[in-house]
Amino acid sequence: MLKKLEETTSYIRQKIDFAPQIGIVLGTGLGGLTKEIENIGSLPYSEIPNFPVSTVKGHEGKLIFGNLGGKRVVAMQGRFHYYEGYSMQELTFPIRVMKQLGIKLLILSNASGGVNPGFEIGDLMVIKDHINLMGNNPLIGRNDDELGPRFPDMSETYDKKVIREFTKIARQHAIHFQVGVYAAVSGPTFETPAEYKYIRVLGADAVGMSTVPEAIVARHMNLPVFAVSVISDLGVEGKIVEISHDDVIDAASNVEPKVTLILKELLEKLNL
Repeated sequence: MLKKLEETTSYIRQKIDFAPQIGIVLGTGLGGLTKEIENIGSLPYSEIPNFPVSTVKGHEGKLIFGNLGGKRVVAMQGRFHYYEGYSMQELTFPIRVMKQLGIKLLILSNASGGVNPGFEIGDLMVIKDHINLMGNNPLIGRNDDELGPRFPDMSETYDKKVIREFTKIARQHAIHFQVGVYAAVSGPTFETPAEYKYIRVLGADAVGMSTVPEAIVARHMNLPVFAVSVISDLGVEGKIVEISHDDVIDAASNVEPKVTLILKELLEKLNL
């Protein structure tokens, strides 16, 4: 892992002389944030050594470097998923690369299904905690102590200070938001009504197919994490309808301007 990290970060630094402070992973339908980045340069995943290649519609597959909200950022325009056939270590490798490049905060975004009866399509949900239902963990296997401890603490996976700042900015703009627990499943099927009910009973407010492996790896490296979901469909009894990936993209895209507005101001307020 360390050898691969060194090879990848060395390649990126040769191509782009830039030291990012914040890493951002853009989920389904949320790639529009990149238009707000004062672009310094970008690299297609296909050109980066040891990087996976995104295979999902709505995930462009570029690493973008630039300035946003007065901070230096590196943004993943498209992420990798367990259901694409990648191992947990492969799909979280870019998070380790961003940490090696120097980021001090990881921001994750996703589109997810709401299982809380109080949620509506188009809601933003700040993730305060998660439940890993993926049947795997990116830290399984031999641990490298240079990257992090064998048994990382997960009592505060999502940074409370950043959550408070996000909620303050959202209220200032009268943007409605929720705070809840995100459950991660492997996918790629959307959930059955019984599975939605099961996930709700376990204590989750939303369910999706990403984010948790990335958050685990970040905390393994003692990297603070903030995450937000766009509720793109509902897994609530009486509100469950047939859903497609295009529907998810459309729902997330409609809310994307609000996410962009808050994140841009959030970066302005952060002291790193």
